[in-house]
Amino acid sequence: MTSTDSNRKDGLADRHVPDFDPVAADEAIVRGPNVRITVLTPRTLRLEYDPTGAFEDRPSQLVWYRDQPVPDFEVVRGEDRLVVETDALVLEYDHADDGFTAETLSVELADGTVWTYGDEDDGNLGGALRTVDQVDGAAPLEDGLVSRDGWALVDDTERLVFDDEWVQPRDAPEAYEDLYFFGDGNDYQRRLEDFRAITGDVPMIPRWALGNWWSRYWEYTQEELRGVVEGFQERDIPLSVCVIDMDWHVVENDYHDGWTGWTWNDEYFPDPEGFIEWLHDNDVRTTLNLHPAEGVHPHEAQYEDFAAFMGSNPENEEPIEFDASDQQFLRGYFEHLIDPMEDEDGIDFWWIDWQQWEESPEMDGLDPLWALNHLHALDRTRTGKRPFIFSRWPGLGGHRYPIGFSGDSYISWESLRFQPHLTATSANVAYGWWSHDIGGHMGGEGDSREFAELYARWAQFGVFSPINRIHTTKHRFVEKRPWAFDDTISATLEDALTLRHELIPYLYTMAWRDHTESVPLVRPMYYHHPEAEAAYETVHQYYFGSELLAAPHLSERDDETNLARRSVWLPEGEWFDFCSGEYHEGGRWLARYGDLEDLPVYAKAGGIVPMDADANGDVSNPERMRIVTFPGADNRFELYEDDGTTMAHRDGAYATTELAQTFDGDRLTFEIEGAEGDRSQLPEKREYELQFRGVTEPTSIEIEGGADYEMTYRAKDATLVIDLDPVAVEEAVTIVIETDAESLVDRRDRTKTHVEDLLWSFKTHVTVKEAILEDFEPDGIEWLADYVRPLTDAQLRALAETITGAGVDLLDHDGEDRIVVWNPEDAPVSYRFSAWDWSDEPMWGTHESERGEAPQFAAFDVSDPAVEGEVRLDYEDVFAATAESSAPDEPEH
Repeated sequence: MTSTDSNRKDGLADRHVPDFDPVAADEAIVRGPNVRITVLTPRTLRLEYDPTGAFEDRPSQLVWYRDQPVPDFEVVRGEDRLVVETDALVLEYDHADDGFTAETLSVELADGTVWTYGDEDDGNLGGALRTVDQVDGAAPLEDGLVSRDGWALVDDTERLVFDDEWVQPRDAPEAYEDLYFFGDGNDYQRRLEDFRAITGDVPMIPRWALGNWWSRYWEYTQEELRGVVEGFQERDIPLSVCVIDMDWHVVENDYHDGWTGWTWNDEYFPDPEGFIEWLHDNDVRTTLNLHPAEGVHPHEAQYEDFAAFMGSNPENEEPIEFDASDQQFLRGYFEHLIDPMEDEDGIDFWWIDWQQWEESPEMDGLDPLWALNHLHALDRTRTGKRPFIFSRWPGLGGHRYPIGFSGDSYISWESLRFQPHLTATSANVAYGWWSHDIGGHMGGEGDSREFAELYARWAQFGVFSPINRIHTTKHRFVEKRPWAFDDTISATLEDALTLRHELIPYLYTMAWRDHTESVPLVRPMYYHHPEAEAAYETVHQYYFGSELLAAPHLSERDDETNLARRSVWLPEGEWFDFCSGEYHEGGRWLARYGDLEDLPVYAKAGGIVPMDADANGDVSNPERMRIVTFPGADNRFELYEDDGTTMAHRDGAYATTELAQTFDGDRLTFEIEGAEGDRSQLPEKREYELQFRGVTEPTSIEIEGGADYEMTYRAKDATLVIDLDPVAVEEAVTIVIETDAESLVDRRDRTKTHVEDLLWSFKTHVTVKEAILEDFEPDGIEWLADYVRPLTDAQLRALAETITGAGVDLLDHDGEDRIVVWNPEDAPVSYRFSAWDWSDEPMWGTHESERGEAPQFAAFDVSDPAVEGEVRLDYEDVFAATAESSAPDEPEH
């Protein structure tokens, strides 16, 4: 998405109109009577019907690049029939005067799936949403591009098209249709690639955007806000962005409610330019909150010049109304309001907080939110910056305008639980860069302890989300400064925020991968495991980049265990706990219990995670890098680095360093290749702290490359640490570690350790804890029968799930409940499923029940709001654990 600014036109600057390539090659087009079929990829078709035969070649708001490499395909024509066949699908169309109908148009995929015009996409897996404003918990998602039905259809008929300078409605007959068919089966990643090929890539985001953000809707003075930033610095808590919410501008006026404003409030910010310069000097970027809907009124400092620009007499004091369809207004909007504040005051980017109408009264089909996102993003390129904004999702195509503001979330566990699902599912519309209100924006119940725990868990999720922005509204009794809590909460918050900055080298490489390969940072589990039913049930865990799987804690600690609990599904393969190095065999579920320090994040076998070993507010390419790697498989990771802010990467101004691992059971070879490409933004030499986690203590270590080193081994997290002296970035280093044992992988059973950790947290008598640990047996739980009386059900369940590996959980799919049960070790555990349907005619409803030996995995659908379901697990008749959903609209009897 590029453009230049070599000249001005009467309306918008030409940088606001991208370099489109909208006309497909003639060789890709198949024509019939009033029909045009364009084969864009072997799996993607454009389907047009126009009774006038005129069709549309201009770029739409969504589709910009129809001139794709022409794939191989065959065309068979009959008297009244047209067949187009690629290696992925076969389209059949019977000519008809009324165009596309269920009788005239169908597509068959390679696996035999048939789509017929008008079919409902019942298997759609969801997409994104415009905002979570006024929603406490889950909210309905719009349909996405990914479906278990194997196809997706995008109707582009009503979208505006670009003329020479700006968008306008199509001049098309009423019966005209413009459809895009995607037939990728369950190759969901390919679906994203095909979609982005015709709609545009995701721009590289600035490196500093990946650090921690501080944001609060509060009437800060510049000295008060400076004090907050200094609070982070004094405690060595990294910070890279300071958001200035709407009270930066004059609010009190005689014209409107004050939300819109363009003039600094000099009572709060007497020297805004100096304050922003101080932020920059301290490696902190900033943004201003915009509510532009009210336009420009006479009390604004910019009013007189803007009115003259618009051809109005400033003395009349007539408001300049916001109009996203008026090119003159839009040009003035940037020349008189936006650009001067960037050029003179130093504003780095804009928070476009549009909450008003979704369609412009002056132009049918024009959403002002889309217009603002598009224009603001491209306006930044005038000075060589990347097209980076902070705004709400405007619908399909919004991936071109990162990043997204999900809206004003409620302070509740229900809202926290929804955000991982929203983030992952938005990959289905290629929208990978969400910024949520970490900690919640508004509302909230409970005492300070309950809020603090929720905030800590939210902050941990923030570490493993695309953008980590702490935020809250004007609640006097809601505190978010990390140091304003007791030692345990503050330590948890500080650890999380530090870890976030440590991960920036990994995150930035994933941003490059998203930009170049259409792979979002956060992806649903089914992208990698489309055939596994469990992948569709685990909506609150996700892949985090190429190496990690995140399953953050989303529930409060139980009063009896003092621990949070969550279920995790580990796909086939071998996995390691990212923090503890514990080995896990995949293809199974587990119940994970954890205190506030617990971070449920897993690395795949062979995983390589580059990190900043000296994380602070400076997010530039680090001089000392920590590389955490895991045994068990071969792997390669290409670390990406550039200047972090400009568009120079498009011209090849970046460097890559390949990190490679070869695993041979008792021998592991790790190679750091010399950096290639433009090394001007890299340090001349780099120190490496190599952490081989999940390994046994080796018997020999060999370093090739001339670097001296120091070595330590930590048994607790099975980690070998090798500190290398500085190495020139263009030089290669090879490390070989070996063991005399059968394997370097530390596969020791840590069950007893987990039981001891549980007992430390339980609220029960210490003598009971001692006795349980002395009686512990790893191969069964009959011995727990002696402790049914002194332990609570929650405590017994935690012990049984930890020892047997069998468990049960209630999973919320946006308000639709699933109860899942698992038993990966075939433990002698039985289950009983009971369901009561209150919607049936009998007065007391109907009841269904089934029972049997607990399977390795099963899911019970209780998504009907009139159904109350329960799954009970019996652990050798010692005790039972239950997951249940209750019908919200249950009738009274």
